[in-house]
Amino acid sequence: MKKHWPWLLFAVFALEAAFSLKPRADKPDEFQIREWAKLPALVNGRVQPFDSIARNSLVIIRGNTDVPLEGNGADGKWGKWETLQSPLTERKWYQFDKRPAKLKPAEWLLEVFSHAERADTRPIFLIHHPELLGELKLQSKGVERSGLRYYTFNDLKPSLGLMERESKQVGQIKQELRTPYQRSLMSLHNGLQTYLRLKNSLKPERSADFATELTQFEKLIPAGFRAIRAQQAGQEFDKELFEKFLSYAEPYAMMAQMAYPFLVPPTQPGQKKSDWANIGQALMDGIRSGAVPAAVQAHAALATAYAQGKPADFNRALSEYRNSLAGPLATELKKGRQESLFNQFLPFYRSMMIYVIALILAAASWLNWSENLNRAAYRLVSLALVIHTAGLVFRMFLEGRPPVTNLYSSAIFVGWGAVVLGVVLERIFRNGIGSVTASAVGFITLIIAHHLAQTSATGDTMEMMRAVLDTNFWLATHVTSITIGYASTFLAGFLAMIYVLRGVFTRTLDEATAKSLSRMVYGIVCFATLLSFVGTILGGIWADQSWGRFWGWDPKENGALLIVIWNAIILHARWGGMVRERGLMNLALFGNIVTAWSWFGTNMLGVGLHSYGFMDAAFKWLMIFNVSQLALIGLGCLPDRFWKSGKGPAAGDSGPTGAAPMKPQAA
Repeated sequence: MKKHWPWLLFAVFALEAAFSLKPRADKPDEFQIREWAKLPALVNGRVQPFDSIARNSLVIIRGNTDVPLEGNGADGKWGKWETLQSPLTERKWYQFDKRPAKLKPAEWLLEVFSHAERADTRPIFLIHHPELLGELKLQSKGVERSGLRYYTFNDLKPSLGLMERESKQVGQIKQELRTPYQRSLMSLHNGLQTYLRLKNSLKPERSADFATELTQFEKLIPAGFRAIRAQQAGQEFDKELFEKFLSYAEPYAMMAQMAYPFLVPPTQPGQKKSDWANIGQALMDGIRSGAVPAAVQAHAALATAYAQGKPADFNRALSEYRNSLAGPLATELKKGRQESLFNQFLPFYRSMMIYVIALILAAASWLNWSENLNRAAYRLVSLALVIHTAGLVFRMFLEGRPPVTNLYSSAIFVGWGAVVLGVVLERIFRNGIGSVTASAVGFITLIIAHHLAQTSATGDTMEMMRAVLDTNFWLATHVTSITIGYASTFLAGFLAMIYVLRGVFTRTLDEATAKSLSRMVYGIVCFATLLSFVGTILGGIWADQSWGRFWGWDPKENGALLIVIWNAIILHARWGGMVRERGLMNLALFGNIVTAWSWFGTNMLGVGLHSYGFMDAAFKWLMIFNVSQLALIGLGCLPDRFWKSGKGPAAGDSGPTGAAPMKPQAA
C-alpha cells in the first residue's frame, strides 16, 4: 500500500478534475438557469455568456463569485441572513459541518435582472476601510468574513448621494496619487455603478411585469408616436395618451443610457455580427419601426416568469429564444456553451490547489527523504501542469489568440513555463528540487493572476485586445518568447533561493546537491538569455512595423533589455571565473528583482507606448518581494561559518561572493 499511495493520490485529484467537466443540468421542473447562463450577450466589445457576465460583475462588486445566503448570527446561531440578528458572519474556517446555500453567479444575475427588490438584500458590496465605514455609518451593519465586511444595496442606499459627490472629487485625482480611503471609495463606487446598470439592463427597475407592460406599450406605439409628432409640430394631440406613452418611453430612454450588457442580438438581414443593442436602444428603435423586437419580448418573458416563480413558462420562453438564435447566431451560442464549461472547469484554480499540496509533499520529502513523498509530489505537479496546460489551450481556443494577451494571461503563462522547466529538471535530477520550484512558482504566479483578475476594471480576463496588440503573429512570437524568458529567469532565481535557504538553515545542502543546483541554474540562465534576447529583437521588429521605430527607450523596452543584459552578466561572470557556485546563486537572486521590475514595475510608471498594462496596486508587494530577495542575497554573502550545511572556506575561494559549495558538517 505504501508503494501505491502516490498513484492513489494522483487518481483522486485527476478524477475530481475530470468530474468537473461533466455536463450538468437543472431538474426538468426547475428553472433551467444553467441553460440560461449559456445565452450570449455583448459586454465590453466581447460576446460572452451570461455566466461570464455574472462572474465578472461579482468580481468587480464583491471581489469573488460567491453569494452566500446563510451564515452565523448573534451567539453563533446558524440560518438565513434575513432570519438572523446582528452581528452576522459567514461560515468560520472550523465549521466543517456547515454547507451554506449560495446563489450561483448566473442565478444572482438573473435575480438582479428580474427581481431587483430581492437582489437589493444580498450582502455583496465589499467595504473594509474603517474611515469609509464611518463616513457611511455602517459600523453596526454588514456581514463579516475573515476581517472583510459585506453590505447590501439597501444598506448603502441612503449614502448614494454622498458617494456620488465624493467620487467626482476623487475622480479628478490621478490613480497613483490616491489615498487608501480614496481607492476604497472609488472601488465601491465602481461596484455600485455596475450594479445599478445591471438592474436597468433587462427591464426598468420598478417594472413588476415587463412582458405585460411591453404588450401594452406595443399597442400604444402607433398612436403614441403620432401624438409625439403632433406635439413637436405644435398641433393638437391627445394629452392623456401622450402622458401615458411617455410614462413607458422615458424609462426605456434611461435604459438606453444605463444598460450594461447588450442583450439584443443582430438577427436582422444586413446587420453585422457586432451590431448588438441594449434593451433600451432596441425599444427606442421599436417606436420608430412600430413594433417591439422579438429578442426584447423573449427577455421580458424570461424576466417575468422568473420573478413570478413560474419555471414552466421560463423554460418554454428559454427554449423558444434559444431556437430563434440557432440559425443566425449559432457560433455565438456554441461559444457561450464552451465558455460556460470553461468557467465550470476552473482549471487555474484547480491547478493552483494541486500545486500547494505538491509543494507541501515535496518539502516534506526533504525532512525524512521519503521517496514516496517525492514521487507523489512529482506526480501531482505533473497533473497540475496538465490541467494548467488544458486551461491555457482552452483560453486560446475561446479567444482565438496566442496564450499572452494581457497581464493576467502573462502571469498564467509565466507560471506554466516555469512549471514545464521545473518538471524537466525533476525528471533529470530526481531530487525534489524541480518539484519544489515548479509547484512554488506555479502557485505564486497563479495567485498573482487571481489578484490581477480581481483588480481588473471590468473583471473580464478575456477582454478585447488593445489595438497595439491586435496581431496574432507577433503575439505568438515576440510576446510568447519574451514571457518564456521571464519564466526562465524567475525559475533560476527560485532555484537559487532553495540553494541559499537550505545552505543557511539546514544541513541538507551537501556537495552533490549544491553541484546539481549549480548546473540547473546555469542551464536555465543560458536558456533564459536566448529566449529573452530573441523576444526583445522580435519586439523591436514589431515596434518598427507598428510605430515606425525599432527602439524608443520605452520603459517596457528598457526592462526587456535589462533582463538580457543581466543574464549575459551572469554568464560572463561564470565563464570568466569571477564567481563560483554561491556567487552564481546571488546573481540569479538579483535576476528575480530585475525580472519583477521588467514585468510589473515598468507598468506602474504609467508612461510610454506600453503603459496599457498600468497597475499601481501591486507596488507594495513588488517592494516586499524585492526586499526579500535582497535579504536572501545578504544571507548568500554570509561567511561559511554561518551556514549550517558546511564550515570552512573551500580551496581557491576569495570570499563569500565566490564561495564554492560547502561540505556537510559531521554528524
